[in-house]
Amino acid sequence: MQVVATHRNTDFDALASLIAATLIFPEAIPVIPRSVNPNVKAFLSIHKDIFKVRTPDEIDPDRITRLIVVDVNQWGRLGRLSALQHRDEVEVFLWDHHPGKGDIRADQVCHEPMGANITLLVRELKKRRIRLSPIQATLFLTGLHEDTGNLMFPSTRPEDARAAAYLMEQEADLNVLGSLLRPAYGEKQKNVLHEMLQSEKRTKIRGYTVSFNQVDIEGHMGSLSVVVHMCREILNVDAVFGIFTGRKRGKSIVIGRSNAEGLNIGDIMRGLGGGGHPGAGSAMIEFANPDTVEEMITELILGNQQASVRVSDLMSFPVLTVTSDTPMEDVRRLLREKSYSGVPVVHDGRLTGVISRRDFQKIKKDSGWKAPVKAFMIPQVTTIAPGQSPMQAARLMAKHDIGRLPVVQDGELIGIVSRADVMCYFYDLLPEE
Repeated sequence: MQVVATHRNTDFDALASLIAATLIFPEAIPVIPRSVNPNVKAFLSIHKDIFKVRTPDEIDPDRITRLIVVDVNQWGRLGRLSALQHRDEVEVFLWDHHPGKGDIRADQVCHEPMGANITLLVRELKKRRIRLSPIQATLFLTGLHEDTGNLMFPSTRPEDARAAAYLMEQEADLNVLGSLLRPAYGEKQKNVLHEMLQSEKRTKIRGYTVSFNQVDIEGHMGSLSVVVHMCREILNVDAVFGIFTGRKRGKSIVIGRSNAEGLNIGDIMRGLGGGGHPGAGSAMIEFANPDTVEEMITELILGNQQASVRVSDLMSFPVLTVTSDTPMEDVRRLLREKSYSGVPVVHDGRLTGVISRRDFQKIKKDSGWKAPVKAFMIPQVTTIAPGQSPMQAARLMAKHDIGRLPVVQDGELIGIVSRADVMCYFYDLLPEE
């Protein structure tokens, strides 16, 4: 099975790239996350018979042999499909326009800074002389205009304009495009904008005028990026960071907008585990106090990404380990007794792997419980240095979908930090109810 995938909170550029990739790879199935931009959701509800996209729940990931990734270069933003990063037999193609390298190591790569990702795929469509239908051209032009701000964002390249002209030659409908990009702005968004303006905290950082705006939200709230954009224009500052916290969900959504050259919102959001462009970006942080998020953003703007609290302050030591020849049944008993989800594996004093409860699923026969742990452990160990921050630990855990990180200094295992350790740190920073 061949699959085309893109990032969560899918926008029109991502959707356009997804569909364009299926024209280049006709056997590929377009798979879209459940979380999509409200305008994209409305578009798909009307065009579901034309663009037959599926969700990750509707495919069998074990059957995937080729993954085409568009408009994103980080495994962590692919949702459920990020598990494919551990399968060496899956061939990965990457089409991405974001500046900076991500962690997706693809077999074939088209990675070039561009105003819109769809521009890269339009180049390939033209090269292959693939004819577009008017509705396809309209969708592609919508994605291009959305990500380039109607060709006015500083990230726009001449090729974006040439691609736009080509799509108009393919009979893209500008009337439809205008209706698709109309901001979904209603009473709820108006109330959020009012709260943002009321809660504004303005400060100077590295010569930039930056506004932080904290708002509590309950339930789903669409078009927050539109609200943040409007807020920046009203306040007339260099950058605005909206920090939207849903206490019941225990999450903070951070959205940034800037028009200042040299203040790269995408880089700042990547520092928080998200992504974006120089002028716009977002990130989702679990269990963080909004004031702490402000401090993190301030440190990132200052270029100081070292947190005051370090992994060495949170880690447990000495570390409980097992040797590589320990029988699996002994490991199972140990994890049950200690209520651990996993432990590091050592051989001759060296860290050689990690074994976790999820690895027990690899055992298909009773005889497997007599086998040594080295037969089932994961040998590729992701580690962290003691001087790194809890946020960096959380990002590594999310990126590799693991629950613990061995702490290594000068090649020596000196401790271990778990997901619970990191979450306790963030929980302690939550405001009291």
